[in-house]
Amino acid sequence: MSAELLILPLGLLIASFCSGLAGFAFNLVAAAILFHFISPQELAPVIVLGSLVVQSVSLPTVLREVQWRPLLPPIVAGLLGLPLGVLILRVADPRQVGVIVGVLLTGYGGYALARMALRIKPRQLGPNPLVDKVVGFFSGILGGIGGFSGALPAMWSDLQGLSKEITRARIQPFVATMQVFTAASLAFGGFVTKETGWMLLTGLPALLLGTWLGLKAFHVIPAQGFRLVLVGLLFVSGLSLLV
Repeated sequence: MSAELLILPLGLLIASFCSGLAGFAFNLVAAAILFHFISPQELAPVIVLGSLVVQSVSLPTVLREVQWRPLLPPIVAGLLGLPLGVLILRVADPRQVGVIVGVLLTGYGGYALARMALRIKPRQLGPNPLVDKVVGFFSGILGGIGGFSGALPAMWSDLQGLSKEITRARIQPFVATMQVFTAASLAFGGFVTKETGWMLLTGLPALLLGTWLGLKAFHVIPAQGFRLVLVGLLFVSGLSLLV
């Protein structure tokens, strides 16, 4: 356990910084770092609850930009997918789950980074309520598996070419809502233990510091830099899950 207590705050610090900057990537980055040291069943409730801490600090900074009505259908769809994700977490091979998520993130992140490197302007897609619901449903499944509910909304926002402010205003409320219900589902499923509370308490200073630093960085980073961070986080997180 001593090795876990050493690596846990570092992983949570890096993940909370990325989330404070990009608005979503806490669970992805934390899992990419910590899954190599802590089992998914033990780590899942820690990073879900840790994400709630991060979102409670950073969400108020984007509330003015939030438009709740378009968010309701994907949130409802996400809640329908959430129980399926929790079931998969209970019965599936954690390594196989990590590989599936890793391939998804690496594939899209690599594609987006290649287009940026070649300076090929992506074709921006318009709003699509049906896609919003599909993205919400599968994001709910990924949220139940390990709190990965922000990955698909981040991809969909990037494909639409949304500004960094609008991207955060769409991703963060969705992620925060999913994390609340994911945490409740994990607790009901018996994944939240005294060990979960101890690990979360140990990492709390790192969570708060990383979030604060990430928010500071968000306010100074330019739009193109924000997009680079967003797709870069998707790519690196996915790659780490495949290693």
